[in-house]
Amino acid sequence: MGKTLTTALVVVAIILAALFFLIHKPSIAEVDPVAPSSFSTDQIAHGEVIAGIGNCATCHTTDEDKPYAGGRDFSTGFGTLYSTNITPHPRHGIGRWSRDAFVRAMRKGVARNGNYLYPAFPYTHYKNLSDEDLDALYAYLMSREPAAYTPPENAMRFPFNLRFLQWGWQLLFFDGELLKPDPQQSDTWNRGAYLAEGAGHCTACHSPRNAFGAEQKDRAYAGALIDNWYAPALNAQQPVPVHWDTDSLYSYLRDGQADYQGVAVGSMGEVVHKGLRKAPDEDIRALAVYLASLGGPQDANAASQQARQMMDAAQQRSNRLRSHGEHLYITACAGCHFNAVGAPLALRAELSLNSAVTASDPTNLLRVLLQGVPASDGTPGIVMPDFAVLKDEDIASLADFLRQRADLPPWQGVEKRLKALRQQLGDNNKSQHGGSQ
Repeated sequence: MGKTLTTALVVVAIILAALFFLIHKPSIAEVDPVAPSSFSTDQIAHGEVIAGIGNCATCHTTDEDKPYAGGRDFSTGFGTLYSTNITPHPRHGIGRWSRDAFVRAMRKGVARNGNYLYPAFPYTHYKNLSDEDLDALYAYLMSREPAAYTPPENAMRFPFNLRFLQWGWQLLFFDGELLKPDPQQSDTWNRGAYLAEGAGHCTACHSPRNAFGAEQKDRAYAGALIDNWYAPALNAQQPVPVHWDTDSLYSYLRDGQADYQGVAVGSMGEVVHKGLRKAPDEDIRALAVYLASLGGPQDANAASQQARQMMDAAQQRSNRLRSHGEHLYITACAGCHFNAVGAPLALRAELSLNSAVTASDPTNLLRVLLQGVPASDGTPGIVMPDFAVLKDEDIASLADFLRQRADLPPWQGVEKRLKALRQQLGDNNKSQHGGSQ
């Protein structure tokens, strides 16, 4: 009996030791802070473009006076994460990270001290970045102003607060393989794929996730609710009646508006108006080519004709309905969004084609109605006021009408979603007592 127990203990010890060596990641030695002058101006400028495409500033900035100092909270199903300080501050930031430590974090999801990083940091995409782009990004971040700020500690529930468990997550969901060019596609398409699947990490928002927070790769670009916005599907099942084509996507990513699908607001507004602002036109065009291909073959002339027919049909349905929702539409929306039969397309989006109306989730429409569209988003120089003063039942009636007008079934649970959004956005009192944003 004694020998059996001893043997069992030895086997367990060997297994635990093996697991330790498998799971444990060594720390990488600190280095003296790197002088910005050690990088070329061109390299830093290139790194700024990569950081923009990756939208790094949005996730790592809470105080505009301290860009990249971290502290933004990310609510997950496992607790709350806070973005880290990625300025070159030697104590609070990454100022003592070597280039190798930086690259390991980007490609392996392991910090300089050996801690596993949570995949809210999209290293699952950044692994695809080239050495040149990683070097440029490192140069750009190390040339920022150091910020003496320590973000709050993560508030993850047990056992998700045990970072070593991320080894198991990586074992299940992270293959580490680099994206390879598709020889059957053009150089422009492959460049777009590299940007979207690498620095842009587009599927991180536009793909649903499983119970463990990993992207469902078999449902890439199928749409997902994230950060209280709905990132719509971009694959062949995309909900817009007129699918995105290269030109509409280029216009949307460059200027924030597409004639048929709508304007970039909220999280996507930040991507377009901040992140992609300095990206060269050829990269925006490449992204558009790649993303448009996800929706299937394109025919711009047929799409334009289809759009006109759908708008005309929407007007005919409007003339027949005369519901409470339509009266609200006529009062609040038609002055800007009405497109008469046979007339040129109005400057504002046609709502019967708009992705906020045609999506399977009402969140985007409801948020825009509650918050409006500021001058910094959407079409330059044009604003949309908020309608938070409307009662929930009025907004629900308006949403029902817009869905009918688009020849789509009504959303379920609109008023419940509205109440949740009002609470989360902090404007519940204003809406119920007549205030406005």
